[in-house]
Amino acid sequence: MTTRAETSTAGLQDLAGRTLDDLDEGARNAAFDALQARLPEVWRAIGTNAADESVVVIPSMTVDRVVASSGGMNQALEERFLFLLLLLRQPRLRMVYVTSMPINPMVVEYYLSLLPGVIPSHARARLSLVPVGDPGPEPLTEKLLTRPRVLAQIRGLVPNRLRSHLIPYNTTELERDLALVLGIPMYGADPRLFPLGTKTGCRRLFGEAGVSYPAGYEDLHTRADLEAALRALRHERPSATGAMVKLNEGVSGAGNALVRLDGLPAVGTEGEDAELSRRIDEMELEDTRISVQAYLAKLRERGGIVEERIAGDELRSPSVQLRVTPLGEVELLSTHDQILGGPSGQSYLGCRFPADPEYAGLITRDAQRVGDLLARKGVLGRFALDFVTVREGDSWTAHAIEVNLRKGGTTHPFLTLQFLTDGRYDADAARFLTPSGEERHLVATDHLQDPSLRGLRVEDLFDLVARAGLHFDQARQTGVVFHMMSALTAYGRVGMTAIGESPSAADQLYAAAEAALLEEARAALHADPVPT
Repeated sequence: MTTRAETSTAGLQDLAGRTLDDLDEGARNAAFDALQARLPEVWRAIGTNAADESVVVIPSMTVDRVVASSGGMNQALEERFLFLLLLLRQPRLRMVYVTSMPINPMVVEYYLSLLPGVIPSHARARLSLVPVGDPGPEPLTEKLLTRPRVLAQIRGLVPNRLRSHLIPYNTTELERDLALVLGIPMYGADPRLFPLGTKTGCRRLFGEAGVSYPAGYEDLHTRADLEAALRALRHERPSATGAMVKLNEGVSGAGNALVRLDGLPAVGTEGEDAELSRRIDEMELEDTRISVQAYLAKLRERGGIVEERIAGDELRSPSVQLRVTPLGEVELLSTHDQILGGPSGQSYLGCRFPADPEYAGLITRDAQRVGDLLARKGVLGRFALDFVTVREGDSWTAHAIEVNLRKGGTTHPFLTLQFLTDGRYDADAARFLTPSGEERHLVATDHLQDPSLRGLRVEDLFDLVARAGLHFDQARQTGVVFHMMSALTAYGRVGMTAIGESPSAADQLYAAAEAALLEEARAALHADPVPT
């Protein structure tokens, strides 16, 4: 009997002798379909202790930004997914981890020291680190595709392409092309499904799935579209005091803007249009580095939406993580309460896990419906749904606002906890339980930032971790795990995940770690006397 993997291999034989440049979009997509047909068998083999199993991690931030990245934070963001080194607890798994620049060996040693029940040197021998050597602002995947010799090096580190897969941060045509030139399937959404994860696509998904989402309008491109949508929203929701404008491909809230609607002339009366136009000129951008005109230019280029800004006695911003496996199974993984900041409270700073049980059931039920729909449309891999929950009196309601068809800010804290404890999230009880039945909670951030932190080196951070007892304790399964450490000296920024037995214990660990780190940083800035 011929397997799917054998069929796909036969289909890929047509590519013999051809380079990526020889293939148009149609040929690339056909080859990608054949390659992806291998993934179910690769997935079934995971965890079987096969000697030739491997994964290739490409943490490329291939996303559209309102303001182009300087490239400075790229390395830290690429290192944010070093928690995947914890997969090396599987005793025969090999991993290739690719970054723009070399990773500090002390950081690699730090992660390997977290591995439960594994000799770090044994894990290190199964880990291949491949730096491109290019600190520029371009996405990592783009850098790789212009360097055939680096690609050949990565291919040479994969022991068996039939037992390997690519783990990207997000998926675009660039990641598809990378999978093709490496000859291994990709665990992530097909780039052709990208529109489902845009703000316009999300709203249409929510309507199709039958879940609640804010009043609003999608597929807007021009200023005239925006003005018409705001007028229509006021007619539909006369009591609305604000509207959110969101770019289709905005990430972490950076593509959002607030238009205030309070104090306007009555709907349909003289002067409304002029005042709405003025409010657009004065809209409050979440990314304050750009002008309104630049924002409107990006709207013309990529499109966007307008939706009512939800109001109530109390607002929260939870999210739900799910995945669709290569076997077509939809798995609900976790819930989080997002910690937001920025000018209008739309920028992602961190999270708490699990989400409040008061509304966790509401958002998981809606998320499951959307997840099932995405699976039917062919989506594969991890994704997250963002919600706004609002309390009126003693009752909570939930409104779906976004689908992220990629890994996100809540992925690495949750998987760090899961890999370290072997625990699972119980969606019915809204609790995370270790195998021994103990609860665990976390508080995490990517944005512990202070100018004084620039006075610290990575080795200073590790020295503090040892002295202050902040290291993750394998016996108690509590403690702090740091990430994005390469941003410490350059940008005064670091990420961390504090894991405790209860919400208050996690909060206390987080506060203690933050206070100790800032105290150490400020002490490090004290100048020594001039030698005499």
